[in-house]
Amino acid sequence: MAKFLRTSGRASLRRYVDAVAKVLIRIGVSANAVTVIGTAVIVAASIFLLSQGHLLAALIVVALSAFTDMIDGAIARVQGSGSKFGALLDSTCDRIADGAILAGLAYWLLAEDRFLGCAFALVALITSQVVSYVKARVESLGGECNVGIAERPERLILAGAAVLVEIVGVPYSLEVGMGLLALLTTITVAQRLVHARASLTAVEERHADA
Repeated sequence: MAKFLRTSGRASLRRYVDAVAKVLIRIGVSANAVTVIGTAVIVAASIFLLSQGHLLAALIVVALSAFTDMIDGAIARVQGSGSKFGALLDSTCDRIADGAILAGLAYWLLAEDRFLGCAFALVALITSQVVSYVKARVESLGGECNVGIAERPERLILAGAAVLVEIVGVPYSLEVGMGLLALLTTITVAQRLVHARASLTAVEERHADA
């Protein structure tokens, strides 16, 4: 769930999300099913809408589907059924959704002969995946890595804003947006690697002293 949703109007929003979750629970829908369905919808929108230049329709579908990221967590919370596999599935689906969105944009930009925007989108796709990988790898080694100026919520907001500005007709919106996203994610990778070095060194020192 995006940071701004966790900190702004949290209590009232949670009531509505929990109400939806309870309805889904009553009809037998699991948290994992919501996660997979939401991801499938985003991938479909990226393939059939975003890559074909239907930017407004794609933006609406992706924005609505993003709410499944709140609903699946609410279902697990209400049922008390959160699991390590559920967390893994959620993270995996996030990576698939992010990759599909940027790949769809890159494809459309390439089809429109907007090669610079396409290149920036591809760089952003790669570095976005590496941002998440570094954190996961550091945590698997016993460290922590919750740093960076462009975590997932910020990346999605920036990409969505770039598409929205493109829709209203501002020239080179996606080139600028994808270029900024590529730059910020590259910086975030560097930030996480620097932080990871200190974090993992501290882990090694604790083990040596034990």
